[in-house]
Amino acid sequence: QVQLVESGGGLVQAGGSLRLSCAASGSIFSRNDLGWHRQAPGKQRELVATIGTVGNTKYSDSVKGRFAGARDNAKNTVYLQMNSLKPEDTGVYYCNTVDALTRRSYWGQGTQVTVSS
Repeated sequence: QVQLVESGGGLVQAGGSLRLSCAASGSIFSRNDLGWHRQAPGKQRELVATIGTVGNTKYSDSVKGRFAGARDNAKNTVYLQMNSLKPEDTGVYYCNTVDALTRRSYWGQGTQVTVSS
């Protein structure tokens, strides 16, 4: 059974920082990329960052230069450091992985990030 559990969300003023964590249980963590998605109120869920198996990262244009992803395979955990937060970063942040062997997709329950202006 694979479970993803996000934490670290909260309320922060514009310009502030938050660090999200996604802890994974199960045996698939180290062999798969993980993605951070967010869903703003009334909008579709969007992919904002991908952390590859060796810590390589990709970012959406909207967060590039402000967000930084990292992973600790020993702890089965990925992180998203979010700096210079803007009100438009508000939303529920989810981590996700698709197992390369089974093609099953796993999602966490999400963590709320609210950025006040």
